[in-house]
Amino acid sequence: MEENLKQQPTEVIKIALYGPERTGKTTLSEQLAQSFQTISVPEFARTYLQKKWDSSNEAASISDMMPIVLGQVEAENNALSNANTVVFCDSCAMVTKVFSELNFSQCDPMLEKAAKKHKYDLFFLMDIDVAWEQDDMTSDALKRKADFEKFEMALMDYKKPYIKLSGTSDKRFAKATRIITDLIKAKNLGLNSIDFLEIYNRKVNLDVVGEQFEILKNGIPKINLDRPAVLNDGIVALSPDEATYYANFFDEKKKDIKLEKFVPASGAASRMFKFLSEFIMDFKQGQESINAYINRTNNKDLAVFLFAKEKLPFYKTIVEAVQSSVHNYDSLEKDSKDYFFIKYMLSSEHFDYANKPKGVLPFHQYGNYSATAIEEHLNECVAYAVSKENSHLHFTVSEEHQSSFEKIVNEVKPKIEKASSVAIDVKYSYQNKSTDVIAVDLEGGPFRDENDQIIFRPGGHGALIENLDQLTADIVFIKNIDNVIQNHIQVIALYKKALAGMLMSCQNTIFTFLRLLDEDTISRETIDEIVLFLNEKLAITLIDDFSKYTKESKVEYLQNILNRPIRVCGMVKNEGEPGGGPFWVTDKKGNTFLQIIEASQVDVKDVKQMQIMANATHFNPVDLVCGLKDYRHQKFDLSKYVDKNTGFVVEKNKNGKPYKAFELPGLWNGAMAKWLTIFVEVPLITFNPVKTMNDLLKPAHQAQ
Repeated sequence: MEENLKQQPTEVIKIALYGPERTGKTTLSEQLAQSFQTISVPEFARTYLQKKWDSSNEAASISDMMPIVLGQVEAENNALSNANTVVFCDSCAMVTKVFSELNFSQCDPMLEKAAKKHKYDLFFLMDIDVAWEQDDMTSDALKRKADFEKFEMALMDYKKPYIKLSGTSDKRFAKATRIITDLIKAKNLGLNSIDFLEIYNRKVNLDVVGEQFEILKNGIPKINLDRPAVLNDGIVALSPDEATYYANFFDEKKKDIKLEKFVPASGAASRMFKFLSEFIMDFKQGQESINAYINRTNNKDLAVFLFAKEKLPFYKTIVEAVQSSVHNYDSLEKDSKDYFFIKYMLSSEHFDYANKPKGVLPFHQYGNYSATAIEEHLNECVAYAVSKENSHLHFTVSEEHQSSFEKIVNEVKPKIEKASSVAIDVKYSYQNKSTDVIAVDLEGGPFRDENDQIIFRPGGHGALIENLDQLTADIVFIKNIDNVIQNHIQVIALYKKALAGMLMSCQNTIFTFLRLLDEDTISRETIDEIVLFLNEKLAITLIDDFSKYTKESKVEYLQNILNRPIRVCGMVKNEGEPGGGPFWVTDKKGNTFLQIIEASQVDVKDVKQMQIMANATHFNPVDLVCGLKDYRHQKFDLSKYVDKNTGFVVEKNKNGKPYKAFELPGLWNGAMAKWLTIFVEVPLITFNPVKTMNDLLKPAHQAQ
């Protein structure tokens, strides 16, 4: 008998319709089979038990359970030879098992073993939100809720892959059709049912996963640099007088619009403490001096850190903690004191700084008080992002870190609001899990961990274009969490306002032109004026045969170019900081335009391209002001302006196994590739990021 309970091996995708009685399993199974032009395996129990009732007027008994499951398995195995890609099973051993337990409080061990062992690519758990219909064999409708819970628990206990279907018959059919279509795609990509459910629950688009597989297999075309953007050729020079003019223009016009400050702040500070973490891991305490370690590893950053650590805003706090815990601390040699200082700073039992987000770390010392990066961003908000005595600040955070952000905001916001007479509205969002990207092994197949599960990685900061797209503000200031300083906030505010004023001035002209383009009476002279504006102010050159276009085609072409989100980006002179920079880029169609480019987007084997990269004069400090609404005051759909071909392929390692993953086009790179763009030179003082611990020792982060 046990041999007859075995499922026949097959490549056909098997879907089990599963759940309590009278939940629409048969109807849906037949609908799906017709839609996918394949076989629906009918429920053997229904025919078997109806025949028994008709012949002897007897209901089901425990002795019927094994014949039912044997008949179901035989029907399923026989159907496989005629199935087309997928087969739908109106019942299965799991249904019979649960039915047996519900009705007879027992289950034949062979039936239970079959239910546990039988595999289906997916179970559709049919919800009980459908009309009840009594017949000769079905049980009381009032039991359905308890029965349903038993059915679902059986799936969870046996770790079966399932998705619940609820709603009307039409809704169930539509949802099931979409799911099966995606499951077929997943199988074709080499993914299994568990992989598929992981993707489904993350709400990741299967077509996007397929595109990522293709990119990781074939690589991403490198950017074609035409030349670096330099002053008066892609980058606008801004004198102090001009900065003041545009800042005043912004202050005059801002009363009619909503402003918001957008701060990417999701990541932990692990890179910031990397050289210190390496020291704790590699230092041979008791066997060498710290100076010997520095010479052995050439860890110059550690030497700088130890020399000036007393200037750190959290120095006294950590020393006091070490003193209270380490016996005879004051009598220890300097090497031991330094070792314990670093260990306490990084240890998860103590301060655990490397695993905390940068925003919550003390950045600046004001007398006996230390301020976090979060607090400094609140200070910046009231310095330049204020309209009608209101300021809006948006942090993108990791979900597990939101409470630590909220704690600091709740502590410092009232005093900043009181001192500035500005109400600050602080909101948070997370990077959408649906933007996570899948990893592949070096052969191009799905990369799996030690538990045979596929690996997903965050899609990079380019995923935050979705978070930005959710904002309702007219003008948005973008600045990274670590780019704050202790001094010169007036200079920072001046240039932030100046960038915003330049954007608003340019935007006013664009909006005027777009309204004129809407009029049938627009003149040839006005079209020529628009073309000149595009060339001189937005660095946009029209296609060669534009002059041959009809008037209607010219209007449509110009509307398409002008009616886009706009950004004004601050650029500082390049002094060797790692990161992207401004370049003129040529696309496949021969169009040349301005873009912020990362080094990883350039072909390192192309000598000419690398020379262009080396000739860059400016650096992108991620100091952006963005206009997110059109001339009709409607929000742009920012997803339409992403260049999906400008992502990154990164190579990583997990437990000694190498893998590759795709990162989405960067937030200020490919995610904004099709925006209207203006690059403006701003003073170097406006750019003071904290990439490593030693950056906090620089003058911009020290009291003066």
